[in-house]
Amino acid sequence: MRLKNIKGAKEKISKSPYIILKPEDYKGKFKTIFNNDNPIHLEIGMGKGDFIIAMARKYPHINFIGIEKFDSVILRATQKLEHIDLPNLKLIRFDATEIENIFDREINTIYLNFSDPWPKKRHEDRRLTSNKFLKRYDNIFKESKHIIQKTDNRKLFEFSLKSFTDYDYKIKNISLNLHEDNIDNIETEYEKRFVSLGFPIYMVEVKK
Repeated sequence: MRLKNIKGAKEKISKSPYIILKPEDYKGKFKTIFNNDNPIHLEIGMGKGDFIIAMARKYPHINFIGIEKFDSVILRATQKLEHIDLPNLKLIRFDATEIENIFDREINTIYLNFSDPWPKKRHEDRRLTSNKFLKRYDNIFKESKHIIQKTDNRKLFEFSLKSFTDYDYKIKNISLNLHEDNIDNIETEYEKRFVSLGFPIYMVEVKK
C-alpha cells in the first residue's frame, strides 16, 4: 500500500539534490541537467526508487529520471540516496498525465513497472499503456520508441499487449514468468514482494 501522507514530506524532498523542482523549465533541454548527451531513460511511477537507483548504479553512461506523483513515496527514494553520489540520476514529483509539459522529444526508453492496473473498464484510459498515454509518449520520445513493462497483473498485461500492437509497436522480448526465464532483471520493491508470494511477473519490451 502506498504511503500518501508523511508530515513535511514536500519540504523534505525539496532539499534533495536529486529532485528537479521546476521540471517545466527544462523541457526539451534535460541533457543540460546532466551536462552530457547520454541517452535518457525514464521510469514512470518509480515508487520508492529501488529499480531506478540500481539502474543508475549499473549503467553510469545512461541518464535516468524517475517520476512519482506522491510526495511521501518519493521521499523514501531521496532518503535512500542521502549518502550516494549518482550524477546520472534525477527525480521529479509529477503526475504522468501531464508528462508532455516537461519533456519534448528527448527520452530514449520508458520503464513502466507495476503500474496501477485501473481494473474498471471506465478507467482504462488511465492505464499507462492505454492509447491515450501512448500518444503522449510519442511527443517525448527522442527518435525510436522503446518501452519496457513489468507487472504482476495478468489482465493489465493482456490489455497492454493489445494496446501496444494496435499502436504498431513490435514485441522484441516477452516473458510470462520473468523470474523463471533467466532474463537479466533488476527488481522493484513491489516485485520483490510479489515474487516472495509466488506470483509470476510478466514482462514485455516493445519498440517502434
